[in-house]
Amino acid sequence: MSVRDFMSTNVITVTPETKISIAVNIMKENDIHRLPVIDDGQLVGLVTEGIIQAASPSKATSLSIYEYNYLLNKMTVKEVMTTIVRTIDADDFLEDAIHEMRKYQIGVLPVMSDGETIGIITNNDILDAFLDVTDYNEPGTVVQVFIRKDRTGVIYEIGKIMAENGLNIQTLMVTHQGTTKVVEIHVDKKDGFSVASKLSDAGFDAKESERYKRPM
Repeated sequence: MSVRDFMSTNVITVTPETKISIAVNIMKENDIHRLPVIDDGQLVGLVTEGIIQAASPSKATSLSIYEYNYLLNKMTVKEVMTTIVRTIDADDFLEDAIHEMRKYQIGVLPVMSDGETIGIITNNDILDAFLDVTDYNEPGTVVQVFIRKDRTGVIYEIGKIMAENGLNIQTLMVTHQGTTKVVEIHVDKKDGFSVASKLSDAGFDAKESERYKRPM
């Protein structure tokens, strides 16, 4: 899975000379929390709600609301934006984006291709990607197969049993519980019991999960 598969391509940007008040209105109108700053086609910064709030006068200020609004109308994005912007390449793996976000404790990465900003990926996009990968929005159930001693070809063996019995795999994930590998097979709800039974008959420790997926 690449970043390109899950990024948002509808990127709303501002220039360094955009007034803070306008940037705030753009974020409110589009229900977003950050804006890449583009100058002459190049990404030069990032402005977020948090950055603007940090740069705004505190509630303890003696400024009147008129003076406060005056300041927002005079200040530009260039005066408050961060110029240290972590980015990700469109063809990087989604895991790379997650690693960058976790490493630098950030919730957004502008997506680049050939030096151009072509998208943006946020922590919400990452969560949407997880739901997509797990096929969460499709009706079905999960059969868990516990592999306590891993071996070469175990996924092939599971797939062969499924194919021989005409049982369809919607999605398949491999996770870990300590030293035990857990193969989670998402199947049609009506097939859950059959899948668990056939795999158990073949010597696998398999069970139908009590946690059913529920379409949104």
